[in-house]
Amino acid sequence: MRSSPFFLLFLPSRPHTSSSDKIADGRHDLFKHHLFNHYIMLPPDILITDKLPSALADIIKTYAPDRCFVLTDENTRELCLPLLAECTPLADAFHITIPAGEMNKSLETLASVWMSLSDKGATRHSLLVCLGGGMVTDLGGFAAATFKRGMAFINLPTTLLGMVDASIGGKTGIDFNGLKNEVGVFARALKTIIHPPFLQTLSETLFLDGFAEMLKHGLLSDEASWAELLNMDDSTELLKRMDGLLARSLQTKEDIVARDPHERSLRKVLNLGHTIGHGIETLDPPRLSLSHGHAVAHGLVGTLWLSTVKEGFPIAMMRQTVTFIREHYGRPALVCDDYDPLFTLLKHDKKNVGDDIRMVLLSDIGQPKIDVVVEKELLFEAFDFIREG
Repeated sequence: MRSSPFFLLFLPSRPHTSSSDKIADGRHDLFKHHLFNHYIMLPPDILITDKLPSALADIIKTYAPDRCFVLTDENTRELCLPLLAECTPLADAFHITIPAGEMNKSLETLASVWMSLSDKGATRHSLLVCLGGGMVTDLGGFAAATFKRGMAFINLPTTLLGMVDASIGGKTGIDFNGLKNEVGVFARALKTIIHPPFLQTLSETLFLDGFAEMLKHGLLSDEASWAELLNMDDSTELLKRMDGLLARSLQTKEDIVARDPHERSLRKVLNLGHTIGHGIETLDPPRLSLSHGHAVAHGLVGTLWLSTVKEGFPIAMMRQTVTFIREHYGRPALVCDDYDPLFTLLKHDKKNVGDDIRMVLLSDIGQPKIDVVVEKELLFEAFDFIREG
């Protein structure tokens, strides 16, 4: 696996001046210059801004909660919470910090958040501000949606994955019994605020996690969007176009969610790559140790192969996409002995009916097919393709 050009852009900021800091500073200027002139129709509960403290303050003042709470993990408390210091309505907020990492998206962590809310006197008229990546917004949204049968919450996603996927669309929840997102509810945030300068804190791995979801959105959208994403190998060009890529990815997901908010039919297409991806992510974590976005990227590899075999997805486009993913995400350390446990995990996917494993496949870019039944033998061939190609 070669070093990704994305790594040049998404290094953590440092107090001293270095070449990487200059790149980060330049990116910040480009976001200011480009992003907020980009015309896009988003729902009123999603805001893109580089003026986070004042925007958040205005929203809180308008909502007028009786108490404010801020939920962070150990990383976002250190790296991101200081950026809210000038948000005066949070001056007296209660802070709740949970351990970082997907392994803490658990019932135990959820209960600790409920306990903190209860001990500090939260009511149905209080407000929870969820500052973090997808784990924080998923768990925090679920905690808010169920505490006192529902209190308001605001999402402040700090990762690319959170911005383009986890924090929007109204899905909240936790992992349970060794399964991804097994327990949760649909509950939209009062507001989701996208603050692009947060991307300056991301490592290469975290950036690529979010880019995998953007690639999924490109495959669901149109050939031009897909091609633009695959052509982002030049770091300078990526920098200039990140504003439009981010905005279009948000638009793609929200267009789908607006038509099917509770995933009765159409919204299932957003699970493209996730059936296999969630299985790989959950499978024997100590050995594979894959983040969500990387697992989804590998899930897309298997899904595109299945799409070619079952739905006639163009082979050339499949090969182009798979090559891009392997260059940036490598290959998972799957072995043949993983196939049966992986298949068992896939049987728990929420799209399944009875004993059938149902997946989202593509007949072409922008042409998804939902509830496609995939047989065990064909799935094992897809696992072979993920491993070997």
